[in-house]
Amino acid sequence: MNVAVRKTSAKTPDVAALKKQAAVLRGKVIEMSHAAQAAHLASSLSCADVLAAAYWHVLDIDPAKALDPLRDRFILSKGHAAAALFATLAMKGYFPMEELATYCQDGGRLAEHPPANLLPGVEAATGSLGHGLPLGCGMALSGRIKGEAFNVYALLSDGENNEGSVWEAAMFAAAQKLENVCVIVDYNKWQATARSNETLMLAPLHDKWAAFGWDAHEIDGHDVGALAEAMQNIPNGSGKPVALIAHTIKGKGVSFMEDDNNWHYRAPTADEVVKAHKELGLV
Repeated sequence: MNVAVRKTSAKTPDVAALKKQAAVLRGKVIEMSHAAQAAHLASSLSCADVLAAAYWHVLDIDPAKALDPLRDRFILSKGHAAAALFATLAMKGYFPMEELATYCQDGGRLAEHPPANLLPGVEAATGSLGHGLPLGCGMALSGRIKGEAFNVYALLSDGENNEGSVWEAAMFAAAQKLENVCVIVDYNKWQATARSNETLMLAPLHDKWAAFGWDAHEIDGHDVGALAEAMQNIPNGSGKPVALIAHTIKGKGVSFMEDDNNWHYRAPTADEVVKAHKELGLV
């Protein structure tokens, strides 16, 4: 049985607009980290361009119909970057921007990792790494059985590729020819306390995904135009699920945070928020 394929026409990305959205998103995440004194800021900044390309160019979604069965699914499998997802959803109108001020507060809906069944637009509770892709494969298979045409995108961290469940899901997707599934690996080369390839040997990561039966491509994870083009071309005619190995920089967009793993857990001071906003062109 074949996957129901949604027919789409290629759109030319508005790169300038996408870059602006990514900058605004980064600024909002930095504000949230400072206000909540929350961790994982650099991990959120490294995937901001992926989120901008997805939500402002690629995804077939409607905030007014958050549970539309034909909607595209975007799963933040690297749930520790929840701040970036929450800011994106608020900016898209899934819930009021003002609610971002409740990030990590007791009794609020915006937990440090995405919660289940609390927020419109959050497709899965994630944070224990390795779960997003298996869930996405189940969604894609369910859509096939029901004859529903939609795409599933799963954003993984590079360290998440240490999890066996990722590779079990990868084999399943390839065997089932789930060509409407796209993985984007945020390959920022860091894990919580060490370089990713020093923890487990991920490299050559592209070759590993290709060997598991995926149509794998390496891409600049900060080139919003290239990301938009690649993600909108799903399914891409290969008959395989697609893996985009997105080379990124942890803390991207703020010079004093870039590739500095101390920002995996640090929160910025008020002065650092101002300095970061200036670098992002937001003031």
